[in-house]
Amino acid sequence: MLHPLQKMMKLRRQGIKCGIPSYCSANELVIEAALERAKECDKPVLIEATANQVNQFGGYTGMTPRDFMDFVLEIARRVGVKKDQIILAGDHLGPLTWRNEPEESAMEKAEKLVRAYVLAGFTKIHLDTSMKLGDDPFDEVLKTEVIARRGVRLYAVCIKAYEEVKKQNQDAVRPVFIIGSEVPIPGGVQETEEGISITKAEDFEDTVNTYKRIFKENGFFNAWEDIIGVVVQPGVEFGDSQVFMYDRENAKSLCAKLKEYPEIVFEGHSTDYQSPECLRKMVEDGIAILKVGPALTFGLRESLFALSIIEKELIPREKQAYFIEVLDRVMCENPKNWVNHYHGNERLVGFARKYSFSDRSRYYLGEKEVVIATNKLFENLSSVEIPLNILDQYMPIQFRKVRDGKLRLDPRELAKDGIKNYMEDYEQAVS
Repeated sequence: MLHPLQKMMKLRRQGIKCGIPSYCSANELVIEAALERAKECDKPVLIEATANQVNQFGGYTGMTPRDFMDFVLEIARRVGVKKDQIILAGDHLGPLTWRNEPEESAMEKAEKLVRAYVLAGFTKIHLDTSMKLGDDPFDEVLKTEVIARRGVRLYAVCIKAYEEVKKQNQDAVRPVFIIGSEVPIPGGVQETEEGISITKAEDFEDTVNTYKRIFKENGFFNAWEDIIGVVVQPGVEFGDSQVFMYDRENAKSLCAKLKEYPEIVFEGHSTDYQSPECLRKMVEDGIAILKVGPALTFGLRESLFALSIIEKELIPREKQAYFIEVLDRVMCENPKNWVNHYHGNERLVGFARKYSFSDRSRYYLGEKEVVIATNKLFENLSSVEIPLNILDQYMPIQFRKVRDGKLRLDPRELAKDGIKNYMEDYEQAVS
């Protein structure tokens, strides 16, 4: 059975400039929104979990790959989306989480990680072995040879796990793979003066040729047929308050080199907050897999803030959810997920906790107190009729959709629409 992403690759080789957004989130409302859009558009939906979010030890979400699969499928059942419409993917799968350990122990854990993902039914695997491990020389650049050998080692584990899956289900889809990880700092750059170093064409070619050689040296003569993409830095990024937009002229030599390899595409990370026009140009230039994560929860957080302000106008103070205040208090009580990312005086850091494009608040939206506040916010605003004039004041995009009969005047639906606004930009770009 041909993988949906291989079908996309086939269309691209026929000259059809198509692509696919990759939604990287473990947030329930984000996944629900993504599945609803897939149902409305009748197209496959690609949902990614990262090695830090989801791993054999639970990750920061507390979910194993099997748990995440079940989590997504339960939402899909509720929404009415069939399983075969969903592509589940693993991002940055490798020794990232254990990079401070010696190679052997880190790679053993990485092998168990990728095996767990494949056995759970994830069919798009990003093999990421680009980081130095505990016993790698700290004063030397990690060689492409070392990265590729570790990546091929994990590929072998994935294929063995797939063969186990296939014994139980002859129709199981064979996984496809992404290699490379010339990516920006996770969560966005931290300083406005930081520049962006676009991947050099020769470095991309070195990655491809080294992987091809080491696959063959290990007896995987047809392995390249499983590789559909390479992660590169095409010049897109975001920081706390700025976005570096795609400039196709700056990425010209890199994208020209890709034309020599029609069997693969580029995967672009940190494409959050790009304009629909920039996203469209990226797809045309071969950056056909568009990863987006923080922008989705940023859109959700933005909507929840707006609803919280509306609540203050409509609900007595003693009954209010105080979502904004609860979220910030929980973030301050457990600062580990933002303290190394937000800098400056107390006012600037407080501002970033609320409004940063890197949206470190996404790590807290699933905390018990924040979930309770979210649900109370929805309940409070469901108990009253939100006047259209105040909706227009604080949620003008949603107001127009409600006015035109395209969106229900329901607080949960209004919140999800903040997510879908970003998704719609990607849908336009990849069609």
